[in-house]
Amino acid sequence: QVQLVESGGGLVQAGGSLRLSCAASGRTFSIYAMNWFRQAPGKEREFVAAINWNGGITSYADSVKGRFTISRDNAKNTVYLQMNSLKREDTAVYYCNAGKFGQSGGYWGQGTQVTVSS
Repeated sequence: QVQLVESGGGLVQAGGSLRLSCAASGRTFSIYAMNWFRQAPGKEREFVAAINWNGGITSYADSVKGRFTISRDNAKNTVYLQMNSLKREDTAVYYCNAGKFGQSGGYWGQGTQVTVSS
């Protein structure tokens, strides 16, 4: 069992930056790939970024490639999403996920709201 708690969301102007954090409970954090997904109002949840168990492999949605960076610190049981050059279309609830690389199964956090204003 893994419990995930996201933080770091908020309101930011277009072009700005935010860093999301996801803290995981449990001693098995390092065995999981970690993912970030997001869901905008009226839209389905979509994949944003993934990182494998040791941080050696990452993957990004085309819409965020070059602007977002996923990283993890297994000693702190935490995964991060650094978001730069934010756009209005990045507005969504961002969810942390622990499970398989790039897939939506496994464990979910409660989500954190990111709002980008123009």
